[in-house]
Amino acid sequence: MSRSHLAPPTCPDTVALAAAVREQVLQMACGPEGAHVGGALSSADILACLYGGILRVDPRAPAAPDRDRFVLSKGHAAVGLYAVLALRGFFPVAELAGFGRDGSRLTGHPPWELPGVDFATGSLGHGLAVGLGFALAAQRAGTDQRTVVLLGDGEQQEGSVWEAAAAAGRMASPGLLAITDCNGLQINGTVPDGDADRIAARWAACGWRTEIVDGHDHAALREALRGPDAGPRAVVARTVKGKGVRFMQGQARSHHVRLTEALHSRALRQLTAGR
Repeated sequence: MSRSHLAPPTCPDTVALAAAVREQVLQMACGPEGAHVGGALSSADILACLYGGILRVDPRAPAAPDRDRFVLSKGHAAVGLYAVLALRGFFPVAELAGFGRDGSRLTGHPPWELPGVDFATGSLGHGLAVGLGFALAAQRAGTDQRTVVLLGDGEQQEGSVWEAAAAAGRMASPGLLAITDCNGLQINGTVPDGDADRIAARWAACGWRTEIVDGHDHAALREALRGPDAGPRAVVARTVKGKGVRFMQGQARSHHVRLTEALHSRALRQLTAGR
């Protein structure tokens, strides 16, 4: 098996990186279209850990053929991905100010032409099948590349997720990691059967090695995300929708928000106070 020459770009403080991601998410939510804030805030710690020392990617060569692949299956949380990519040097942080505006590359869902985006997502339920394709391609090429797919818990009401999960379990696909941002809420309220234990049991039933972690505990996340790659693995991360901003936390209404100047200032104060 050929090994990638890339090493994960390390970040000495992923907690600080996650805080910076959340700040940028709130800023982008002030734009004319608002943003899917709740899920971006709940997944910020996951993204910070992935891009702070787990994924083997190079901001200077985002299309390096031996890079690890990342698929944001919950594509509506694109502002979180944009923030971490910019903060890690894939494109200028100043570009984040153009989110949702005419002529910007930063659209409501991640476009494939943006550096660091491996697949354009938005229609829920497709990311895991794409990730399985990446993993099988790496296996057939004899490389040790990893593929990481981040899904929402509400997204897992899509049957296509479980078709891909069952296929991956049968194939014992190495190097494939599925992470569930399990915040228990979606746009219309509570996720049916969104309990972390039930979700984990479904992945296990499909033949995946499965574990549940606190999705805001960076030490626990790093340990889980670094785990061995024998066969497909599923990490169910218990998170809080709107994490870090008290008036958004645990609220379905934080799914998509357009922040006024006053609300933005209030959100930043709460974010800072909670550190």
